Amino acid sequence: MQTNQQPRPRLLEAVFILIGMLIVMGVGIIGFHLTPVVPILTVIFGLMLWGKTRGWSWDEIQDGIVVGVRNGIIPLFIFLLIGSLIGVWIMAGVIPTLMVYGFHILSVRWFLPSVFLMCAFVGCFIGSAFTIISTVGIASMGIGVTMGLDPAMIAGAVVSGAVFSDKMSPLSATTNLASAIAGDDLYNHIKNMLWSTIPAFVLSLLLFTVFGNHHQAASLTKITQTTHILTSNFPVSAWMLLPVGLLLVCAWTKIPTIPTLFINITVTILMTLLNPHQHYSLAKIANVMENGFTIKTSSAEVNQILNRGGISSMTGTMTLIILALALGGLLIKLGIIDVVMTRFSAHIRSNGMLVLSTVLAAIGVNLFIGEQYLSVVLPGTAFKADFQKAHLAPEALGRALEDGGAVINYLVPWGVAGVFVANTLNVPTLSYLPFVFFSLLCPVFSILSGFTGIGLKRATA
Repeated sequence: MQTNQQPRPRLLEAVFILIGMLIVMGVGIIGFHLTPVVPILTVIFGLMLWGKTRGWSWDEIQDGIVVGVRNGIIPLFIFLLIGSLIGVWIMAGVIPTLMVYGFHILSVRWFLPSVFLMCAFVGCFIGSAFTIISTVGIASMGIGVTMGLDPAMIAGAVVSGAVFSDKMSPLSATTNLASAIAGDDLYNHIKNMLWSTIPAFVLSLLLFTVFGNHHQAASLTKITQTTHILTSNFPVSAWMLLPVGLLLVCAWTKIPTIPTLFINITVTILMTLLNPHQHYSLAKIANVMENGFTIKTSSAEVNQILNRGGISSMTGTMTLIILALALGGLLIKLGIIDVVMTRFSAHIRSNGMLVLSTVLAAIGVNLFIGEQYLSVVLPGTAFKADFQKAHLAPEALGRALEDGGAVINYLVPWGVAGVFVANTLNVPTLSYLPFVFFSLLCPVFSILSGFTGIGLKRATA
């Protein structure tokens, strides 16, 4: 906590610090094509020096880092399990089966809208965008790349569908969080979000159809060769879809993410051990869980798709997430975020400006802190009283938090979700960003609702 001996930063000072952070990270990542690690480390060091000059002790500054990282322990552990899940799903033949079936079901012309719809539909049952991206998303990338489509477009369709499901599923952690922070009923919260979600969904579907229509034909020879390689090296059958169904069952029985992943990994390993056509020792399976699956086929493209997974593959992701959480912890501890958001909320004069300010604040937290949950919690706490004074229902606040917070984190190169997607799908965040139409459109329709009043729910007497 901040004490009387540690003055709050002045507004202009805090704004300059935030702008300086963006410049350092933007120049490093976009200008010099660096990974976000060094730019974030540079910003953290700069913040520590500034905090020291403002009267904070080293122990207090380090406490901010500790508190920030502590909030991400559960997501970090989930990422470890997802790395293992990817590895064993490839080893057992789950992802190869999804790819082969996808070749028969999906056409090139309608591939992008089909992937968007598939990720959105399946994700609503699972309620976890990360799980959809690391399972259905990887399979979709393999199919699309084989068909000759742009990986950035495919990733955009995958992420758009996953974000839709993460926003609309009652099983989603961010949806439950936004509802709780706003103080509204979960299902009323989801229902009210339709005012921005449906237009964003429909327009995204149209855009994916238009973009996908540029590709009228695919090389059947390439697809046939890839299918032959997959069926020759993996047990491709409907039986391999059991782990996918198991994810749905666990989601609908409300089993939390960590035990769900443990159960799925265990079942997949048992399927591998009991399969007479596969000969994996426990030592080999353990190595796949730790270091990922590796295979050397006649196709370099197939190798690139399937040589992935394992806990070690997540270390880069986890490093960036730890740094982003540490940065967020420092900004909160030093009072920089609080000063800007408090002053920001003090000059709001209309409902439209209130919604706009909330959405922009949530986007700002994503940019400066890179943490999805904090992008919901901080603006929600700062603006809740303003929504009550404006006689707006809690659902109005909840929707603004989701549309500016939860959906945007996937577009930030140093954000928790953005880092995860880039490393999981092997597509840089800035490459797929222009094609995540759903995330880009949600804030627009939410702001339009604020200024027009359409779908802006008012508090009942």
